[in-house]
Amino acid sequence: QVQLVESGGGSAQAGGSLRLSCVWSTYTYSGYCMGWFRQVPGKEREGVAVVDHDDTTTVADSVKGRFAISKDTAKNTLYLQMNSLKPEDTAMYYCAAHSHWGCDLGDAAYDYWGQGTQVTVSS
Repeated sequence: QVQLVESGGGSAQAGGSLRLSCVWSTYTYSGYCMGWFRQVPGKEREGVAVVDHDDTTTVADSVKGRFAISKDTAKNTLYLQMNSLKPEDTAMYYCAAHSHWGCDLGDAAYDYWGQGTQVTVSS
């Protein structure tokens, strides 16, 4: 069982930055794919960025060059650094994890989810 707790959401002006954090708790870390997803009410959940157990990352085209995913295994923490924020980045952001084969932006494989943290970007 993996527990995920996000923090760091809030409000920002367009062009600003925020950093999201996700602390995970599990007996063993190895082999997990972890990622960030976001969802706006009435729309499908969107994969933002994921990082595999070997540190390979995949970032959605919509945020490429602006967002970066990283993890600190010593602190059991996953990060999402969000720069050059746009109003269209406004959403609930979720941290997720799974231990299956592969690591991509599709949300179907992810077994564990955090409660979410709201990000609101104003113009």
